[in-house]
Amino acid sequence: MTRVHDMGGRFGDGPVVPEAEDAPVFAEDWHARALAVTLASGFLGQWNIDVSRHARERLSPKDYARFSYYEKWISGLADLLVQKDVLTPDDLRGQGEDGSHPLTHKILRAEKVAAALAKGGPADRPSNAAARFAVGQDVVAASPASNRLVDGGHTRLPMYAAGARGRILRLHGTHVLPDSNAHGLGEAPEPIYAVVFPASELWANPEHPGDEVVLDLWQSYLEPA
Repeated sequence: MTRVHDMGGRFGDGPVVPEAEDAPVFAEDWHARALAVTLASGFLGQWNIDVSRHARERLSPKDYARFSYYEKWISGLADLLVQKDVLTPDDLRGQGEDGSHPLTHKILRAEKVAAALAKGGPADRPSNAAARFAVGQDVVAASPASNRLVDGGHTRLPMYAAGARGRILRLHGTHVLPDSNAHGLGEAPEPIYAVVFPASELWANPEHPGDEVVLDLWQSYLEPA
């Protein structure tokens, strides 16, 4: 099933046009506010990064295609806030009830923002999962590129890599599996590898056949070649 957000290598979308080096970080003031509100809402602890990514992916195809980058962010956030019972649709319309919110104690205060962002949200975890593949080993990416745990669920395996043959470049350790973490099934950490693919494996007519693409892929996305 085609996923509207999975656009890598797709035909018909036109060239990628880089911004000028002196372009502002945020093209419009509200973009900065959208980022700030999204990050602050995440600190309420009601979802994780994989849940938030999946929320943006689940926007209607019509909206996803026409929304700008930060419109996708703020729309996915609005859906999450309602789905997780943090706010009501009336709250989002500015028509909600006044009064203290049960999550007030989790508010990210301005004086704590810098430290919180510097700390980040590392996804590496200890795990007993053994690495199946060695550096230099040939592997094949799973096909189709779909979540094996939840039908239609979130995955970080791009469609253009499905069935492609690559080579293990590096083992990054064990990290949270998005396919599980996005759906409340636990973090399920497993080994993640840097896998290098020749451009000719990914596309029928690559502009530069000698180019290579490196993807970070979880172990369950891969099979021995």
